[in-house]
Amino acid sequence: MAEAQLTRRLVSADYSPRIRAERLIASSRLVLAAFSLIAVWLDPYRPATHEQTLYFLLLGYMVFAAVIATIVWLAHVPLARLGLASHVLDLLVFTLLTYLTEGPTSPFVTYFTFSLVAATLRWQWRGVLWTTAAALIAFNGAGIYASEVLNDPAFEENRFVVRSVYLAVMAGLLAYLGAYEERRRRELSELAAWPATRVRGPELPEPEVLESTARILGARQVLLAWEEADEPWLHLASWCEGEFHAWREAPGTFQPVVSEQLAALTFLSKNVRAAVPIVLHRDDQVPQAWRGTPIHPALQARFEMTSVLCLPLHGECFEGHLLALDKPHMTVDDLLLGEVVAHEVASSMDQSLLSRRLRGAAAAEERMRLSRDLHDGVLQSLTGAALQLETVQRLWEAEPREARERLVAIQRLIIEEQRDLRLSVHASKVAPIWLAPGFVGLDTGLRQLIHRLESVWGLRVDLRLERLDDRSSDLLASDICFIVQEALVNAARHAAASQVCVAVGRENGRVHVAVSDNGRGFPFEGDYDQAKLDALQLGPVMLKQRVKALGGSLAIHSSPAGARLDILLPRGRERR
Repeated sequence: MAEAQLTRRLVSADYSPRIRAERLIASSRLVLAAFSLIAVWLDPYRPATHEQTLYFLLLGYMVFAAVIATIVWLAHVPLARLGLASHVLDLLVFTLLTYLTEGPTSPFVTYFTFSLVAATLRWQWRGVLWTTAAALIAFNGAGIYASEVLNDPAFEENRFVVRSVYLAVMAGLLAYLGAYEERRRRELSELAAWPATRVRGPELPEPEVLESTARILGARQVLLAWEEADEPWLHLASWCEGEFHAWREAPGTFQPVVSEQLAALTFLSKNVRAAVPIVLHRDDQVPQAWRGTPIHPALQARFEMTSVLCLPLHGECFEGHLLALDKPHMTVDDLLLGEVVAHEVASSMDQSLLSRRLRGAAAAEERMRLSRDLHDGVLQSLTGAALQLETVQRLWEAEPREARERLVAIQRLIIEEQRDLRLSVHASKVAPIWLAPGFVGLDTGLRQLIHRLESVWGLRVDLRLERLDDRSSDLLASDICFIVQEALVNAARHAAASQVCVAVGRENGRVHVAVSDNGRGFPFEGDYDQAKLDALQLGPVMLKQRVKALGGSLAIHSSPAGARLDILLPRGRERR
């Protein structure tokens, strides 16, 4: 645990921007102090009364710089208070050096630039402003003292003014650089915090996506217009100061949304209301100017557009444009930033659209599975019960005892199916007896199924179940039971079979289910594999659908003496 904490601290020290800045400042201060001492030793300043004081001051400053550098390089956390204290001390030392060496005309005045740069690295433009104020106060105070109080004949007013202006201009440049750096860090932080795609409601895109877009681009309003490949509508969504709206327009209402010449380009225009708007776009990484109307006039009028940053969106499921409206002070940098944002928006939109399509496909597949399960389960049993009731009607007068026994069997069948259906509703899916609580595997499920079908359809079924070494049979138990039930009912109902053999085993790494009967076969004769059955649209439809859904294959041999079904299923399929 202690080693892990130490590792995290070392990583923090290596990657924290503030610590890297402090190390750079501390190292530069040490170099500045050492060479200043050497320069004064080689060429001492006059008057001699300040020479010894200057030596001691530079020597002390070098020791201070060495101590600070050692502390900063060994530290593992940002030392904010130490940075502030050293910054104040730097200003005091530079003021004393200026006073002890020629006053306002001293070459040590340029050392104030070091403080300005250090303030930029530490506190961006805010630090530059208050550091500049302190430096100008110190520098101008020294100049006024030398000129008005001491009446120093060596005081040069022109040099004093030039150096004052130099400090002010340098401060302005560094303040702009600090503000630019702060803005870039903020934009990167916003991009890193891009909202995750969560399809929670009918809105598309999600409001958080457009809100993040507006915040990153600094736009008051954001408009998204797109078309989906399989829909004729033009979809629109807008976000303006916390309010989100989404709607769609009839095809051709704003056609085209963006001028055809600019449809595939990222561009901006500071005034689209002008008679001939000037548009700046990126072409081969070089900004190019274009004149014309970039946005459809009706769309422009509806949203009262003035300045526009337009970003093309290309997704797998849609094509569209993202418009940042009324963004102040647009520059060429916004084109590059906009392309990054457009990529994120397109990715979020694609994820949302694909997620909805997958959910729709899953719902359709579940409905199909439900219909197959109902057909192969409850409906087959009810069909058998109906046929048994017809038999009871014929036996009621001649053999009342057998008729009553059959009624009891039918009643038991209906009770069992009612129980299974209740369990299915409770579990939100069809769950026949082999999926009910307490089901122990394929062997038990098949034997219970065959016992029920023999009593309902009057079949004699020979079950040959090979023991499998892995759990493939149990994972496929429900599907195998459904397949066997469909095959047995078809054999009894349509082929008038009286004997059926069911064999389950392994073949070439797959589960093999074979069902053969002594009925009259299918309306066709011969051998048919999956490809032939699909091409000729032959074979039991529900059975083919279930096998295909499992990724398996079906082959049929049919003759007047009976039929044989050979079904191969992949092993290891997850139970649904």
